[in-house]
Amino acid sequence: ITCNYDGVNKHRTVIGDGAFIGSGSQLVAPVTVGEGATVGAGTTLRKDAPPRQLTVGGGRQVTLSHWRRPQSKDRTDG
Repeated sequence: ITCNYDGVNKHRTVIGDGAFIGSGSQLVAPVTVGEGATVGAGTTLRKDAPPRQLTVGGGRQVTLSHWRRPQSKDRTDG
């Protein structure tokens, strides 16, 4: 899954030739997966994956109780 939209802005994900993205992975833009790179299954990729290398990872879950979702300036509904 490419996660390119943060609620206000759209960001770019670049996947190089011959890259392999394991099932259940999330690519959080802006991010680049290098040529021939492998991203392990279930990885949440937040930083670039170097060419021809294996990148794996998952993150810990954090809940921010006072967080507010960003909104576009032209949005009028709540």
